[in-house]
Amino acid sequence: MAASFLCRTHILRPCLILFRTVFTVGMDPMGSAFGRSPLEGLHFDNVALKKLPLDPSQEPGVRIVKGACFSRVQPQPLKNPTFVAVSEPALALLGLNAEEVLRDTLGPEYLSGSKLMPGSEPAAHCYCGHQFGHFAGQLGDGAACYLGEVKAPADQSVDLRNENPSGRWEIQVKGAGLTPYSRQADGRKVLRSSIREFLCSEAMFALGVPSTRAGSVVTSDLRVSRDILYDGHPRLERCSAVLRIAPTFIRFGSFEIFKSMDDLTGRQGPSVGRDDIRAQLLDYVIETFYPEIQQAHEDRAERNAAFFREVTVRTARLVALWQCVGFCHGVLNTDNMSIVGVTLDYGPFGFMDRFDPDFVCNSSDSSGRYTYQAQPAICRWNLARLAEALGPELSAQSVKAVLDEYLPLYNAFYLGNMRRKLGLLRKQEPEDEALITDLLQTMHNTGADFTNTFRCLSQVPCPSGEEAQEEEALGRSVDLFMEQCSTLEELKETNKPTMDHRELVMVLSLAQSNPALFQMLADQKGVSKQLERLARLKELVDTNQDDLRAKQREDWSRWVKQYRKRLARELDGQSDPRRVEEERVIAMDTANPRVVLRNYIAQNAIEAAETGDFSEVRRVLKVLEKPFSAQPGLERPGRARLAGDGQEVGATEEGAQEEAGPAPRRFDVPYDGKPPLSACGISVS
Repeated sequence: MAASFLCRTHILRPCLILFRTVFTVGMDPMGSAFGRSPLEGLHFDNVALKKLPLDPSQEPGVRIVKGACFSRVQPQPLKNPTFVAVSEPALALLGLNAEEVLRDTLGPEYLSGSKLMPGSEPAAHCYCGHQFGHFAGQLGDGAACYLGEVKAPADQSVDLRNENPSGRWEIQVKGAGLTPYSRQADGRKVLRSSIREFLCSEAMFALGVPSTRAGSVVTSDLRVSRDILYDGHPRLERCSAVLRIAPTFIRFGSFEIFKSMDDLTGRQGPSVGRDDIRAQLLDYVIETFYPEIQQAHEDRAERNAAFFREVTVRTARLVALWQCVGFCHGVLNTDNMSIVGVTLDYGPFGFMDRFDPDFVCNSSDSSGRYTYQAQPAICRWNLARLAEALGPELSAQSVKAVLDEYLPLYNAFYLGNMRRKLGLLRKQEPEDEALITDLLQTMHNTGADFTNTFRCLSQVPCPSGEEAQEEEALGRSVDLFMEQCSTLEELKETNKPTMDHRELVMVLSLAQSNPALFQMLADQKGVSKQLERLARLKELVDTNQDDLRAKQREDWSRWVKQYRKRLARELDGQSDPRRVEEERVIAMDTANPRVVLRNYIAQNAIEAAETGDFSEVRRVLKVLEKPFSAQPGLERPGRARLAGDGQEVGATEEGAQEEAGPAPRRFDVPYDGKPPLSACGISVS
């Protein structure tokens, strides 16, 4: 009897264990069929920490880090982290399913650094940089935290394998707390800046511009104080974090940790004199991310020169793409330039609305160093600083030869991109460059919207040869561009001098009291630009809306006639003009986006999110993922969280936390519409 009971107990015990396991899995709060977070299955292989020197110190707090490329850190958890949004294509780089990640209750913790994934080795990268033209010494990851390198899925596309030959994706969290490089900051990022970085990273990828990627943005109940406008009125904002993904986050400034004392600032890199580490870092970068160069050159000097040339080519291609979509980086310091030629670090950035070569997107850039038109030259300047940082690894002769190639390379990339945007696909004619320059000048004179004007170009027909039809086609084409022009009031507002009023009055008074000194000041770039704006404003004050419209129509009529003549030459010798026209329109509509991340679009999403409604962030992400296509049902911002105009406020999404406070501003403009004048007042720093 006892033996029989023991036997039954022995049989029942595994059944009980099995039942308990099944029951536990069924009730698992993570919602996984196996009770496991999908993020716990990522395969980490943190090669950078194995091949590059690590700071041995565990000393807390900010410090100078010598003789190391990375420092181990411990991310600081967020309070009640929650997803704002995730990017399906970015997470797919890591072999993750976005829906599974969203359902995973541990997802916000893992992707904000609040909880470490198995295999993750958190660290912060040490680098220096030239900021606004001056060497700043040690900078480093003051808010970003390297989590590790995740092996790419086996089925990743050939294009992605070519883009990232290492077979691993570095992932980092931006906003994870203090590191040895945080300086006077707290290592935190807030919701508005995190949303902007998340959306722009994915927008740039969809536009075909090489970029770091953003897998998710997480916010929390933890708050920090920020003085947004630097006006002495700080407010509490939610701490948030972005998961960033790239082949590597090594940058030009990574090599500047070896820089000797700077003559102007008196600062030097923390690892000055460590040529052994510089060689180690250079070998790692070339072997890992430029294996074709490593394999092609046995001679080290030739290899290094080929590497520097390839970085130059990629940089020239990148900035040409920026110029062609109207993107302005805002902080093109050497520490924000990627060593693999992708757009890195989305702090203050902006897509131009009305075309302005002097467009500045960073309200902190009072000198106008990083204007839209300055970007190509600034990138060359930064390449020269990289060459200096590589020191004896490059010969002066090879550096000069490569830098001399930069401008022709940039011009070739830019002109090729612009020809596609104008539909000049079959012939390359000498006057094309003048046609493009005239287009931009006409846009500037008329205050035309940059993105929408290019989008309209595909609707301009080739000449038919029949005079009656020609006049009608010309009129319809000009009408398209007139819709994108600024009004008189808009032009007055956008041409107001940006210099402090008192400084401007002083400069103008010198014109009468001390003409010689005035001439010296007027020759300075910043002052001369202000005087140009003032002169343009005076012209506008002396005109009226009807005269302005007549002048705008005249300008556009002149350019459209030139453009259509050039289009006609595309048809020379073609047996099927209609097919050629159809191909041209398709090519142009895949080169000229319908939607870019304008400031007012981002602001709508941010201000809704700050009330706890994340639906507009997710809606904008969907629109930006297909920037060249019309998306029925997604033409305008969502109806939730309308600015206090008496209309009903939409419900927040499930799990969103409502906050008290004033209703957000609302720019109720189609995503592909011409922004209102009030959108110019959005300040980004």
